[in-house]
Amino acid sequence: MRNTTDNTKQKKSKPSRWWRVVVWCVNLFLLALVGVAIYVVIIFLQMPSLDAILHETRPAAVIFMDKDGREIRASNRIMGTPVSVETLPPYVWQSIVAIEDKRFFEHGPIDIRGITRAMLSNLIHGRFAAGGSSITQQTAKNIFLSREKKISRKVQELILSYWLENRFTKNQILDLYMNRVSLVGGMRGIDAASRVMFQKSANELSIAQAAQIAAMLKAPTTYSPLVNPDKNIARARIILQEMVRQGYITLNQARIAARELAPAVPAPNTNIYRYWTDFVLDEARSTIGTFETDVYVYTTLDMDLQERIAHILPEHVGENQGAVIAMNTDGALRAMVGGTDYQESQFNRTLALRQPGSSFKPVVYLVALENGMTPDTYVNDSPFTIGDYSPQNYNNRYYGDITLATAFAKSVNSVPLKLTQEFGIDAVLDMAARLGVGNKLRREYSTVLGASEMSLLDLTNIYAVIWNNGQSVRPYSITKITDPYGNIIYERNPSDALQILMPQTVEYMNHLLADVVAVGGTGHRAMAPGVLGGKTGTSNDNRDAWFIGAWNDLVLGVWMGRDDNTSMSSKITGGTVPATIFHEIVK
Repeated sequence: MRNTTDNTKQKKSKPSRWWRVVVWCVNLFLLALVGVAIYVVIIFLQMPSLDAILHETRPAAVIFMDKDGREIRASNRIMGTPVSVETLPPYVWQSIVAIEDKRFFEHGPIDIRGITRAMLSNLIHGRFAAGGSSITQQTAKNIFLSREKKISRKVQELILSYWLENRFTKNQILDLYMNRVSLVGGMRGIDAASRVMFQKSANELSIAQAAQIAAMLKAPTTYSPLVNPDKNIARARIILQEMVRQGYITLNQARIAARELAPAVPAPNTNIYRYWTDFVLDEARSTIGTFETDVYVYTTLDMDLQERIAHILPEHVGENQGAVIAMNTDGALRAMVGGTDYQESQFNRTLALRQPGSSFKPVVYLVALENGMTPDTYVNDSPFTIGDYSPQNYNNRYYGDITLATAFAKSVNSVPLKLTQEFGIDAVLDMAARLGVGNKLRREYSTVLGASEMSLLDLTNIYAVIWNNGQSVRPYSITKITDPYGNIIYERNPSDALQILMPQTVEYMNHLLADVVAVGGTGHRAMAPGVLGGKTGTSNDNRDAWFIGAWNDLVLGVWMGRDDNTSMSSKITGGTVPATIFHEIVK
């Protein structure tokens, strides 16, 4: 009897096989759960700082603006101007929500309903036809900037999605998405896409253009209005329909927008401005130092004039090189073309030191005019020798007794040399110093005929002083620099101009310069309505050819030569091609 009872107790105390399976499964589940938890923790620890991800460091962008506030181009810009739900026209962000995540303001970090719907759709179609990522998830993906198809990256994306939803409002997450999404050429943000596609900021987009930007979100290249305009427009129509269905716009607004859908026009080639923006960037750095944030640099450039010069110059210089500077008489630089093709050579020839030839002679004549001579004063044009220096006139022709005006107009060599001998080489160098270039010149007679090198910018500035009624001129390219929010970092505060030349001297010199472009003058090819005067210059062996002239309140300097400093054709002088280029620009 006792044995039977003991056996019964033993049977009751032994767990059943099914119970052992359940316990084993629970333990396995708990173990898997711990494993997953450990894996998630490891992945989390491998993530960079969330704050660091959100506030990424990048080179500060420099956006260059012209004299009328139009954007010229941008340097180092990988993101557009920051935009937000609060500042954009509502239909811009609504077009994004309508097509990418219509329940964005209703669900959490992930859209369970959207994921389920996408899975069913993919099963029905037998392929990956739809995605269910929320805007929050896409924002996390854009912040990581990684397209690796790894489980670890997906886990990080989910972690970041929950972090974003807990830290920010829906509007702020949408702001992050709009500013981080990559749509064109490595640049990020819908503002960058708007500027590339439609040459306007995202704040200026129409409903149609907003839909076309939103259409790119699915696949930027496939639905680009530049690459595949038909696909872009077709998807934009779907977006407009969704915006009507979700109550963002009216049916009539959608119909009007649908008629406005059109292929995007590529942004103009900005290489024609690169000599200018490179120059201005150096000026900006010397003015405010390093850039800690994006800056807008407002410049004096006239984009229309720059474009005109950039197209005219290559048509005339042929196998040679050329450069043009244009500035107002107050020193505002309006154009700077440093060569025929920036892509081929980034060397800015407006800053290169070259021999100015006869275009330096006005400095000598200014000395003579200040010492009592007039354009009608007679001088003698005959061979000149001092020591072993015995330069010849062009074509070895001499005119005998001629007026100062005639000597200047015909650009004879002997007269400025004799004037220098009479008034002294120091007087000439002092005059050059007053005009801004004295410290760059050699103290020798060859300097009088332009043997001491100077840049086209310096030479043009000399003439600007003359046409600025003899008042000092300091070239400038920047009017102000601001941060992206309009706060002024730097603003030009010009000092009063100094009277460098006496009024009578200026009047006489204007007369001499006017004669150069008159019939019979060396620069007659430059003549056009509004031209005040000019001066030609040709260095030894036709290595450099120059023309500096004034048209209304604009002073233009033209240089032509070769980078290796070899001779050009003997037919090329300052009075031929450079004078013609000047004429073509201002006619």
